[in-house]
Amino acid sequence: MQPPPTVIVLAAGLGSRFLGAQHKLLQPIRDDDGRPTPMLALTLRHAIESRMPVLVVTTAELAPLAGEQVAARDIVLMPAAAPIQGRGMGDSIAAGVVSRADASGWVVLPADMPRVRPGTLSAVAQALQSHPIAYAQYKGRRGHPVGFDAELYSELIALTGDEGARRIVARYPAQAVDVDDPGVLIDIDTIEDLAERRDPTGDFQPSAFAPPLY
Repeated sequence: MQPPPTVIVLAAGLGSRFLGAQHKLLQPIRDDDGRPTPMLALTLRHAIESRMPVLVVTTAELAPLAGEQVAARDIVLMPAAAPIQGRGMGDSIAAGVVSRADASGWVVLPADMPRVRPGTLSAVAQALQSHPIAYAQYKGRRGHPVGFDAELYSELIALTGDEGARRIVARYPAQAVDVDDPGVLIDIDTIEDLAERRDPTGDFQPSAFAPPLY
């Protein structure tokens, strides 16, 4: 039996646009029961609930929090100063894919998207059975996660820099997966995002612009 796709949660960025006292992925976010939960922990919880294998690409600073959700073998550490060394999202994707080279594909989810639902991750993974690339789409607006079939392994492991996988997405047919999940458009980059994307009840709302597709 072919192994299922692996969810790769990208949590190795410095969050330099988030000018708070804590790393943005440590910021408390309400979970489904209204309890404050660190952003990374909530993203990981939803990934685990998809019932697919989960791998976290992160730094030593966030590894203890990640370790509360996943086993040590499911954590890949990146240098904390990666952006200074010319590294970025592309390197994180490559490191995650190399670590799960035997997967049938990879569903890549930024850790600052804590509202993506488990069913959305599963739907994108399902689309990889017939498409090389698939991404979640809400009301005609494309968002995350983005899935890649195993046939793209050699290109994914060659990624470097902060451009991520944009060139790969542009090069191959990418299938939109329509989901009833506004969380695919909700990324938290700044303190303003944290404040402005809440409604009066404290729930996050999609931004005016969808996050870039890597």
